[in-house]
Amino acid sequence: MFVVSLTYKVPEDIVDYHRPAHMAWVKQAFDDGVFLASGRLVPAVGGVLLSKADRATLDAALARDPFYSNGVAEFEVIEFTATTVAEGYENLLDT
Repeated sequence: MFVVSLTYKVPEDIVDYHRPAHMAWVKQAFDDGVFLASGRLVPAVGGVLLSKADRATLDAALARDPFYSNGVAEFEVIEFTATTVAEGYENLLDT
């Protein structure tokens, strides 16, 4: 499983300009089964994505993000193995 942390590199007005295209990309990635969850950091200095896709699929999806292609955010990809989850979240376990 992967946690992707996005950190904005540009002023808020530039982030806001690219946000509609980024959100369309996020929706498509959810539709494609790449992401399990997404959301903004608090305070709003970036965002987080959760993925169970394989690394090649994830990297290909991230490369299509307008925040990436336009230099709006930097990405940190953290891989971990989910070995314990709360009841009802068994689909997150790595098998």
